[in-house]
Amino acid sequence: ATYDKYIAMREELGRSEKPQTLMDMATIFGRYERANGRLDDMEVSDEINACSVEIEVDVDGVKEPWLLMFKNETHNHPTEIEPFGGAATCIGGAIRDPLSGRSYVYQAMRISGAGDITAPISETRAGKLPQQVISKTAAHGYSSYGNQIGLATTYVREYFHPGFVAKRMELGAVVGAAPKGNVVREKPEAGDVIILLGGKTGRDGVGGATGSSKVQTVESVETAGAEVQKGNAIEERKIQRLFRNGDVTRLIKKSNDFGAGGVCVAIGELADGLEIDLNKVPLKYQGLNGTEIAISESQERMAVVVRPEDVDDFVAECNKENIDAVVVATVTEKPNLVMHWNGETIVDLERRFLDTNGVRVVVDAKVVDKDVKLPEERTTSTNTLEADTLAVLSDLNHASQKGLQTIFDCSVGRSTVNHPLGGRYQLTPTEASVQKLPVQHGVTNTASVMAQGFNPYVAEWSPYHGAAYAIIEATARLVAAGANWSKARFSYQEYFERMDKQAERFGQPVAALLGSIEAQIQLGLPSIGGKDSMSGTFEELTVPPTLVAFGVTTADSRKVLSPEFKTAGENIYYIPGQSLAQEIDFDFIKSNFAQFETIQAGHKVTSASAVKYGGVLESLALATFGNHIGAEVTLPELESSLTAQLGGFVFTSPEEIAGVEKIGQTKADFTLLVNSVKLDGQKLDSAFQGKLEEVYPTEFAQAKELAEVPAVASDAVIKAKETIEKPVVYIPVFPGTNSEYDSAKAFEKEGAEVNLVPFVTLNGEAIVKSVETMVDNIGKANILFFAGGFSAADEPDGSAKFIVNILLNEKVRAAIDGFIARGGLIIGICNGFQALVKSGLLPYGNFEDASSTSPTLFYNDANQHVAKMVETRIANT
Repeated sequence: ATYDKYIAMREELGRSEKPQTLMDMATIFGRYERANGRLDDMEVSDEINACSVEIEVDVDGVKEPWLLMFKNETHNHPTEIEPFGGAATCIGGAIRDPLSGRSYVYQAMRISGAGDITAPISETRAGKLPQQVISKTAAHGYSSYGNQIGLATTYVREYFHPGFVAKRMELGAVVGAAPKGNVVREKPEAGDVIILLGGKTGRDGVGGATGSSKVQTVESVETAGAEVQKGNAIEERKIQRLFRNGDVTRLIKKSNDFGAGGVCVAIGELADGLEIDLNKVPLKYQGLNGTEIAISESQERMAVVVRPEDVDDFVAECNKENIDAVVVATVTEKPNLVMHWNGETIVDLERRFLDTNGVRVVVDAKVVDKDVKLPEERTTSTNTLEADTLAVLSDLNHASQKGLQTIFDCSVGRSTVNHPLGGRYQLTPTEASVQKLPVQHGVTNTASVMAQGFNPYVAEWSPYHGAAYAIIEATARLVAAGANWSKARFSYQEYFERMDKQAERFGQPVAALLGSIEAQIQLGLPSIGGKDSMSGTFEELTVPPTLVAFGVTTADSRKVLSPEFKTAGENIYYIPGQSLAQEIDFDFIKSNFAQFETIQAGHKVTSASAVKYGGVLESLALATFGNHIGAEVTLPELESSLTAQLGGFVFTSPEEIAGVEKIGQTKADFTLLVNSVKLDGQKLDSAFQGKLEEVYPTEFAQAKELAEVPAVASDAVIKAKETIEKPVVYIPVFPGTNSEYDSAKAFEKEGAEVNLVPFVTLNGEAIVKSVETMVDNIGKANILFFAGGFSAADEPDGSAKFIVNILLNEKVRAAIDGFIARGGLIIGICNGFQALVKSGLLPYGNFEDASSTSPTLFYNDANQHVAKMVETRIANT
């Protein structure tokens, strides 16, 4: 029936003569909605690196037109081989897509798929790295890049299924935004020039795109490492800063990021006629031939089209941001892609040939029913309730992943609305990633919300239902978060076994896409983008037929909800969903969405969660963990309370609400009383947190007991020598600084004037000039602020050493001495604080040479980034 709907939409759109392809199926409903005037908010342009929708953003109470962009992509093949680098470049590549669209990327999710990471390493298959090693190393790779670039990752989830042993799933999803007026989309004309900016080109990543589609063998771990690109988050941060400048982006007619295919694709896609000089491409080292330069997938590079008269201005702006930029190509009238190297023409291809997209392959697709039991079905009773609930909470796919989430910075950028783990105890997983729009100047209440949906076992049972339920789950999460779900736009990530032209294998993505079409039609929520991977096979193993759904929309940040219970004595309400079934009752599910939306609009709702694969009882248990607030409830269908259902909600309110089922109340006692059966909260909590503690620890042995820092009684108040109504704050931006915007906004909020100036290190001359600029800015400032980040990637072996070396420069040191003498205020956070300590400015108040007794900051006992809220005691010393 869904296939008939697909054919009918093709006919109505006049596409019957075009081939039926997976891409056509993935985009058909979006095309249909746009043709019928129901997708007018989608930005349509020749630049298709990211999904882009037009939204209104509230800035100081005034509505401004913005573009909201989002993108998801996987790095499965490289992460399987080289987990750290593969995962790092996964997020780096995902960022560059909306970044090339001139948006500022500020929000991220990370979804991954693995085998059983609790299994003994001795059970690892030949030719494979241990699942635990891949998962832990990949987590550190992704978080390392995201944390360095200053990207808040506010939703992290790892799925487990034996099929992911065939090849890991490493998936990044990001959201970016920009004022619409900053983005120009124009068609390149003959005479326009192409500028390559960012990182240099090397051999890393040569063959990465084609390698990702090859069959992995037992030798792949040893032989394919060179296909994995080398990431440099600090370089990409510079491009983010550059593209946040509207005066710069308005010079760009068209832009493309360097990913798969390198120069061939990134520059080759910009115009029909191009003449590229490969000798002008900046190289990491000598010895590359023309082919290697053309196909290298080295990271952190961008290509832009500008008018000839704008070249000098654009390059100058790049250099101000410490970015190399060179002209490497020109747009030609003749529609040929031409490449020169060492005085020879090594490529000359007609555009009409390239536009054929190669040989068209025709295959059969056969959708077959699998002999797989319906997953997530459970029954319980009053006698077995505790044991059954503990079993769900300690299940690999249901247990807490707090130790994984806390590796990722979730607050940088000062845009986070919902913490990934809610409550005082930071334990209740949030439903979605929710962050305010990156408004530089002014205050906004507009937030972007991204939610995902997927269950590998449902997908294995039926790819059709797996996709449909993924979309329902993502939408339900948006509803529970209080977002504008009816305006959600979707992007899908597909991941399947190697097709090998086998009809039954091709039937899997066909079935999944048909399921997605049905869900889109029924919910009225179109997909406007996506990415795919078709190489999840290793020997006899195959990945589960995967379609992860990402829904993106906006919300008023003041109305956003989180799932943890907030206080005792509130009513608990329940809107039942539908259990997993062959026939999905979309009308019922939509009515639930509408009912909850209406309730939230008319009543005070204090917490809300979407019921998912652990049933209503799992939702209740999770809601108690965040603040250790218990509940007493009566469930009319206790037997099925742990069975999967979607489209239902549990929420709390201090009000009496008619027309919805009240099942109980929250209690101060940390217990869950269900139909008179007492479930101890601490016991449930231990089961929830214990499963993955050894792999992703949350508690670490302290090397030695730290002595208490005694408080010193002091009435001393330091007063400024003069009162200044609008003090000038100078914030130097060093390579690796990533919180300068956060800091600047804090000062501007208090009425200060902020001067953000990059320290340029492109060459010796630039460094000398940067020192002079720094001295000049210190002389004009009232406050000198050193922001946080990862100075020079915290190399060599420690943070802030690069900054300290600059501070110890004779001229800078003298300027700071003079600044202190005239009563200037110096502040540092994170890396900046480290620099003050290592230079002696703290605690001595002046520069001091380091000695064996000098104070320092050292690694934590976890030896990793830990992102969480902590209680701080202030001790005057």
